[in-house]
Formats: sequence, structure tokens, C-alpha cells
Amino acid sequence: MDLQEYMDDFTARDWPQADEGKVRFAMVGLGWWTMEFAIPATEVLDHLETTVVVSSTTEKAEGVADEHESIEHGLTYDEFTEGEATDAYDAVYVATPNALHLPYVEAAAEFDKDILCEKPLEASTERAEQLVEAAEDVTLGVEYRMHVQPAVRMMRELVDAGFIGDVAMVHGNMSQPLLDINDNYDQWRLNPDMAGPGASVTDLGVYSVNTTRFVIDEDPVAVTATDWSGHEAFDEVPDERAAFTVEFPDGVVAACTASQNTQETSNLRIIGTEGELLLEDAFLSGDRELTITRGETTITTEFDGIEETRRSLEYFGDHLLTGTDIHGDGDHGIVDQRAIDAIYEAAESGERVEL
Repeated sequence: MDLQEYMDDFTARDWPQADEGKVRFAMVGLGWWTMEFAIPATEVLDHLETTVVVSSTTEKAEGVADEHESIEHGLTYDEFTEGEATDAYDAVYVATPNALHLPYVEAAAEFDKDILCEKPLEASTERAEQLVEAAEDVTLGVEYRMHVQPAVRMMRELVDAGFIGDVAMVHGNMSQPLLDINDNYDQWRLNPDMAGPGASVTDLGVYSVNTTRFVIDEDPVAVTATDWSGHEAFDEVPDERAAFTVEFPDGVVAACTASQNTQETSNLRIIGTEGELLLEDAFLSGDRELTITRGETTITTEFDGIEETRRSLEYFGDHLLTGTDIHGDGDHGIVDQRAIDAIYEAAESGERVEL
């Protein structure tokens, strides 16, 4: 494989792209991610538009609607689930806390609307399975922004082409100082009733698990884990810090760490029998640096930062309008949910848990 020729020919957007039509979105959950990334994405993409917003109060929803020319309706959650304004949107983006995904996916599916749901799918495997079953007659995508990250897509292609030989080991990490981002100890990410069984693995560790799955095109078969919490803000969750191994077929082992209370940093290293791929700032926003090594040859490529949520919504809309399958569908999301639950089980029991 001629690496330079491959890199010259690499295409980041290699999925079918729509040349006509428009997908109108209802945005369910108006937190900072929806406000700063999702809604603005639909304002700059020709084939997407936000026409409905849904929040806890009429005042908030209508206030947001008044600020955006394309938004026709501001609804409460109850009004949304009761079926108001269903003629005004085609698809739904669900960005509520994890444990509240299910009721809004169920409502959207009942109204025959396609759905893009934030990850993880829900707060437990049982609820995630209910969610996927409810959406079996519509298109359900999970918002895996790493699936559209050009550096990650290049890693996937290089692995598939055998450039680093057989994959043997993976190292993944994602960490951040959550309390610097939001200093409220009562926030939903630290509440197991809203977030699920923990904080760091559920919110951050899933990136290492899912991106590894995407890059090596394999699903996990077993996990081991350990976790620790010491800061008072993490009293209700076990994983202020977590370390876990994820076993894949053919002896591939991923060693991963995650923390919501450390320096912001992330990386993903894929080690093969003939080379390795190292992605720095792997899961954070901004520029990416991919170092590709095979034998004595090393090449480092920089990727300019992209609006990944914009690209992910673009990807979802393209697949809807072209009638093609999305990679990160509901069944794909359940695999992550089972892995997350197994990691917490393994940490609690101290035993290896098979999936």
C-alpha cells in the first residue's frame, strides 16, 4: 500500500450525499450542546432545518423559537409526547439526560418520525432494548460523532487495508475536569437516576469503546474493570476514575481509562503486528494529529478541527434523504450499552464479565 497515494486520495465524506430534499428537525432537550452545536448546524446545512424545539417549560421553548427564524413551534415535553405539531417536523434529535431518552424516542416512533439519539442510548441495557424495539419501524441513529471524524475514518480504512498488520492491542483514554465545566454537584451527569450506573465510563469511556469498535470493525466479547471515587461530588457514582479492558475476537485487547475529574486529554492508539496508529486529542473538539507508523516509516498528519455535530447531523440527513443505511443504528448502540453495564458489573465484582 502506497501511503502517500492513499492519503492524497482519501475522501472524508464517502457516504451517499443528498442532492435534493430537506429534513425538518424537532430538537428535544435544549441544553448547551443542542443550543451551541445542533441547532446552529441545521442553520448552515442546506438539507436540514430546525422547525420545532422541545423543553421543560413553554417559556424556554418559545423563547428559543423566537430567536430562530426557521423554528415554528416551541413545545413542552408533554406537548411533544401528546402529538402537537407533528406535521411540522420529519425527524427528532433527542438530547435529554440519558434516562429520559426512552419516552421521547417512543413518542417520535409512534408519530412515524426518524430519530437521532444521543449516546449512550439510555441509562441501562434493559431500557436501551425497549428503546430500539420501539423504534423498529423508523430509522434510528445514535449520535456517534467519531464515525464522521476524518482522522478516525482514515484509521478505519488503514486498518481495513492491513496497513498495520493484524490489530493486537488498543489504548484509549478520555478525561476532563467536569466540575470546571459545570460546578453544580447536583448536575445530571453525577446522578445515577439520570445518567445511568456511573459518570466517567458512561459519558467518556464509551468513546474509547465505540471508536475502537468502529476502527477495527469488531464487537467486544468480555470486559474487566476497576473504578474509584473520592471527591464529594462523586459520592453517588463509583467512577470518578475508571480503568477497564475490553476483549475483542482473535485476542485483541483494549486497555482504556476515563475520568471526569482530571486534566482534559484524550488519545487512541491502535497497535498492530506491523505498525501502529496514534490519534492525539482523539475525542475532544479541535484539531487532530494522527501519527502513522509501519516499520521504520512514520508520518504525522494534522486534521483541522471540524464541527463534528454538524457533520453527524449532515450524515444522518444524507442517509434519510438517500434511503441508505446508517452505520451507528440502534442495534449498534445496544452493543455499547451492554459493554458499559458490564464494565460497571466487572468493577463491582472484581471478575471478568462476558458479553
